[in-house]
Amino acid sequence: MTAFLLDVDTGIDDALALAYLAALPDTEFVSVTSTPGNVDVDQVARNTLALLELCGRHGVEVAIGAREPLAIPLLTTPETHGPQGLGYAVLPEPAGSVSARNAVDLWVEHARARPGELTALITAPLTNFALALRQEPQLPELLAKVVIMGGSFYHQGNTTPTAEWNTHVDPHAAKEVYAAFQGMPLEKLPIVCSLDTTERMELHPVHVRQLAEASGAKVPELVLSEQPEGQRSTSDNTLVRHLSDALRFYFEFHRRYDQGYLAHVHDYFAAGVAAGTLGFDSRPATVDVETGSKMLIGTTVADFRGLWGQPPNARVVSANYPEAAFRELVDAVGSLARRVG
Repeated sequence: MTAFLLDVDTGIDDALALAYLAALPDTEFVSVTSTPGNVDVDQVARNTLALLELCGRHGVEVAIGAREPLAIPLLTTPETHGPQGLGYAVLPEPAGSVSARNAVDLWVEHARARPGELTALITAPLTNFALALRQEPQLPELLAKVVIMGGSFYHQGNTTPTAEWNTHVDPHAAKEVYAAFQGMPLEKLPIVCSLDTTERMELHPVHVRQLAEASGAKVPELVLSEQPEGQRSTSDNTLVRHLSDALRFYFEFHRRYDQGYLAHVHDYFAAGVAAGTLGFDSRPATVDVETGSKMLIGTTVADFRGLWGQPPNARVVSANYPEAAFRELVDAVGSLARRVG
């Protein structure tokens, strides 16, 4: 059993990551907390709660922490994820309610109560995690594993020429988080899934078709590049229909920026790394984040050779295996869709 503390800014690829983790039989959602990023934090929390319920995970505590980055104004991305964060998908109103408790307090409370047991997965800007580290500097020792989706090292940025989205939204938080792991043992360092490897996770229309087939849906799910933009799914499987509507928007966005009719599902890969279900290689590095330059703000730099004379504070993923990862995604989420209908 893997017990998760999750921090998300649900978005399309966060939603796919949550669906995947919900599909695994041996995952516990201890708490799922919300950070503003892809959309504002209230919408993040609503999306998260509705998606978890759609996946059969009722009663999970979903909480809100920070409402804005540590030091700069909030930037959201409706052009990438849609006005509500889930593309064309409109999820049912959740039966549950967002927790009245503060996300940062929850992270600290759970980590103290279950030392060495919890896996932290952050697929959002690092605001809440930075605030939790301020409140409890021993979090790196208390958590069993930390996985971060963020950063870009040898790869072009996806927000500015050098900066990846999550880090660009709150670079000051990211800088604090990496500094907090300075000098920790190698096994305690966060595993960083950067654009260098997450951009290799190219989900194509064929994967949506395969997902529907794996779910047992009677209506073939064909998301095709020649179809009109905004066409909605008619799948008889509810989960497939919503994921398809979300992913179609993502396909259209990527095509609009000359990347092809596909979707980079960054957060799914990070979820598989956290769950231990996807293979990867990593390299220790000392990571820092630029916060002072207007042009380069949010840029992540990794010293793999020890040129700064500082000990590593991260394990940067250096290789992954997309073909196997998509087989795993189709099998797991397809089976979940078959169960929940």
